[in-house]
Amino acid sequence: MEIDQKYITPYTDFGFKYIFGDEMNKQYLLSFLNALFEGTHNIEDITYKNTEKQSSSYPSRKAIFDVYCVTDTGERFIVEMQNFFQPFFKDRMIYYSTFPIREQAKKGTDWNYKLNHVYTIGILNFVFNHEDEQVKHTAQLRDATTYEVFYDKLTFITIELPKFKKTENELVTMYDKWLFVLNNMSKLLSKPAALQERIFTTLFRHAEIERLKEDNLLAFEADISAFRDINNITEDAELKGRLEGILEGKIKGRAEGEKRKSLEIAKNLKAMNLDISAIMQATGLSKEEMEKI
Repeated sequence: MEIDQKYITPYTDFGFKYIFGDEMNKQYLLSFLNALFEGTHNIEDITYKNTEKQSSSYPSRKAIFDVYCVTDTGERFIVEMQNFFQPFFKDRMIYYSTFPIREQAKKGTDWNYKLNHVYTIGILNFVFNHEDEQVKHTAQLRDATTYEVFYDKLTFITIELPKFKKTENELVTMYDKWLFVLNNMSKLLSKPAALQERIFTTLFRHAEIERLKEDNLLAFEADISAFRDINNITEDAELKGRLEGILEGKIKGRAEGEKRKSLEIAKNLKAMNLDISAIMQATGLSKEEMEKI
């Protein structure tokens, strides 16, 4: 496969996990999470947790996170990269948050139900909310009448990368710089001068394709090939119009119809021998649903 870039693509499945999902390189995840809170919260250390969780009700139903970690103070962080539009991504975030909540339950009769904070972070390589140009949205449980926060230890954060338009000359905060990296790394030929921090110097060295070991290089090639194939398909005008129609709420309440369309798209992608996990990410279908196609 001919590779026409110097650095890996950080918003693909392989690229995201290669940068943020490795205990040996957790300084990147630490830097990104602290940048995300822009000084309002400081995380000193994290421990990576098993990213595959089994449903207690349906053993065959699993939740597989991109990154799952616990801070030194007990806070839980799930970080998900979603490359292609998924109509029920909010539902997925809610579902995922239940696992780190339930695993905090203690055996015996002495547990008083006290929980540590759970954060579910979705980094989206598509526009999910067309109502504003805000890149980051933060949601918590609030009182429907007073709008006061009802529970402050369950937080959902979404970042819509396409809305981030800042150029290199406009980068000021670490948050700006990390979003710029996620958006542009695969297009760059060298580390931009604006990224003077040591963390970015090591990151760009770590992300050089020529430094990948053979197994990682093969995984990268398969990942980028699947990404390009699916991206080319989703650029089809008719499909793109359908997805925009979903985003604008033109077909609200037609969940069953959308499921049929997702199955149809998945069937076509599967016929092209694309990677099953890539198809699942693109359509939001489960492994069980894919097996029935």
